[in-house]
Amino acid sequence: MKYLIVGLGNIGDEYADTRHNIGFTAVDALALNFKSTFEVGRLASVARMSLKGRTLVVIKPTTFMNLSGKAVRYWMQKEDIPKENLLIIVDDLALPLGALRLKSKGSDGGHNGLISINETIETTEYARLRIGIGNDFAKGYQVDYVLGRWSAEEAKVLVPRIETTVELIKSFILIGTERTMNFFNKR
Repeated sequence: MKYLIVGLGNIGDEYADTRHNIGFTAVDALALNFKSTFEVGRLASVARMSLKGRTLVVIKPTTFMNLSGKAVRYWMQKEDIPKENLLIIVDDLALPLGALRLKSKGSDGGHNGLISINETIETTEYARLRIGIGNDFAKGYQVDYVLGRWSAEEAKVLVPRIETTVELIKSFILIGTERTMNFFNKR
């Protein structure tokens, strides 16, 4: 069985360690946990790993957030991965900092990466893990906040939540979306 794990973010030093790139942060931690590294691939940086007989194809799209769907579609087709084995990891302003919410399907919530994926693969029936980045910004400063770097206080909260995210991804692979949701969404 193959799984496609996609961390959403934007490439480039100016976006490194920003709130919007929490998907990249999560899959970087996953790769580190498996002692795997990312290599340049078509439309994405790609890492491969194995978990109890299952193959994980982990990508960080290089298409920028608004065109993430291109990379997702390409790797799903190239690796012949069904939507049931797809997990998208994305930032969410509506959730408190560090909150984790796994869903088996759903709307894009106004997130440009999810909008692109939904349009490109023509479905909303895939798992997505939303990681809360909070919403502590003044009116009119949403873009600055989302593209801003973590404060030292936020980073302290985030480190253990990223470790939990790695465990959640492994659970998704081993026991599926529903059981993983029941366990992790309550924590």
